[in-house]
Amino acid sequence: MKNLKNKKFYLLDMDGTIYLDQNLFDGVTEFLEHIKRNGGKYMFVTNNSSKSVDKYIEKLKSLGIKAFPDDFLTSTNATIIDLKKRTYNKIYTFGTESFKEQLKEANIPITDVLEDDIDCLCMGFDTELTFKKLEDACILLNRGVDYIATNPDWVCPTWYGYVPDCGSVSEMLYNATKRRPRFIGKPQPEMINLAVEQYGFSKDETIIFGDRLYTDIASGFNAGVTTAFVLSGEGTMEDVEKSDIKPDFIFENIKEYYESVMISE
Repeated sequence: MKNLKNKKFYLLDMDGTIYLDQNLFDGVTEFLEHIKRNGGKYMFVTNNSSKSVDKYIEKLKSLGIKAFPDDFLTSTNATIIDLKKRTYNKIYTFGTESFKEQLKEANIPITDVLEDDIDCLCMGFDTELTFKKLEDACILLNRGVDYIATNPDWVCPTWYGYVPDCGSVSEMLYNATKRRPRFIGKPQPEMINLAVEQYGFSKDETIIFGDRLYTDIASGFNAGVTTAFVLSGEGTMEDVEKSDIKPDFIFENIKEYYESVMISE
């Protein structure tokens, strides 16, 4: 594990990686404190677009972790950056009220009402899903509007199991319309590249931790950074055996990494 010793920039998925619902995993607090104490930097990089950064700050505070806005990069942030590169008349937003508010604050021309001049459908992980949204989406996709989604995750972990995430809903819409979105978040490399550029670390100094092969680990591979797969969330060793996506390292959880790599320095 010698090549792990030079890591200074830690990109961390959240759901299933550092916590599950309101349960912070063992060793996470010590892990984060060690990074700061040794001059490193950590950043939470999540595909979950259902909450704003403010909400994530509140959540981490409730778990005993003090966080600030620049500690986060979400798929909503990356989607806003992507949308600002394009020219749309009006964008139908399919997501939570928090998701819509973030796009509105970024001066993205959004609506949640079916109108004739809509030229893009933008979908996030929607914990406030209604049939009306699904119906509106089908109407718009059949019209041929552009179609963007924040993330391709099939499920989001909870204390009782899993719930359908953005990828599952997009597949449901595909069955109805034969349209699939252009996904913005992980596994695309853009979020990692943005984080690395923002803080000036080299990719050799960077490592990403996550519990999903097809998003977290794939994004690290696509961006050219070291990947650490943790078995505390969605992914399993069986997934690794079956997948073409192979992580550089596998740990049971963050605690194992902290105890076997960090405190042995």
